[in-house]
Amino acid sequence: MTIDYEVVGAGDPVLLVHAGVADARMWAAQVADLRRDHQVITVDLRGYGRTPLAAGAKYSDAGDVLEVLDELGLEQIAVVGASYGGNVVLQAVSRAPERFSRVVLLAPPVDGIEPTDDLRALWDGENELLEKGDIDGATALNVRTWLGPEAGDEARELLHTMQKRAFELQLAAGDVDNEEYDVTPERITVPVKLFVGAHDLEFFRLGARHLAGQLSDVEFTELPWAGHLPTLERRAEGVALVRNALTD
Repeated sequence: MTIDYEVVGAGDPVLLVHAGVADARMWAAQVADLRRDHQVITVDLRGYGRTPLAAGAKYSDAGDVLEVLDELGLEQIAVVGASYGGNVVLQAVSRAPERFSRVVLLAPPVDGIEPTDDLRALWDGENELLEKGDIDGATALNVRTWLGPEAGDEARELLHTMQKRAFELQLAAGDVDNEEYDVTPERITVPVKLFVGAHDLEFFRLGARHLAGQLSDVEFTELPWAGHLPTLERRAEGVALVRNALTD
């Protein structure tokens, strides 16, 4: 198997796909809760956590996710994706809609939305720091950006650890070719729960509203207290949010 994954618990299967500034460790609280009555699968995409990224690699994150389902013999599964992981989920569901029974999305980037000024400012600041070799500075910038005002020290420390690990793996690999599958909203007909934080970057708030208008069976919620990563910002509410989205 190309990417690292873990399976715990028993019951209806659910796959959790991490954000692009994190890895599978971001789901620790959800795994501890859901494993009581679900088979829970977490993955580390290439260049995150325990999955290395080979220099010059050609691959597809969404393809890797579908390969995990094949290896586990799962014909259909519920899936939760955060941020970039949400976009990977949208790609996978568009590619193989029959494999998914329910979709939960937390602030996914959405195709067709132009980068906003706040997102461009982040990219510029991150690139400037990385060009100087300041991985710690770039990591700290991302932690400040992606966690909302409710996040505590534990969440900030965890995100720092996960983001720094991603930088180290991805910078060592250099240029790679990650094939992105087309996202086709009209092919996504299963129930979708879509969340975005009121304190998130404008790019993600605009994208969530746009996506909500494209999906045929969607419940869209803006969380007034949340930034980009609500499941890390309010741990108990993040656990309830995911459980309720999977069972309602």
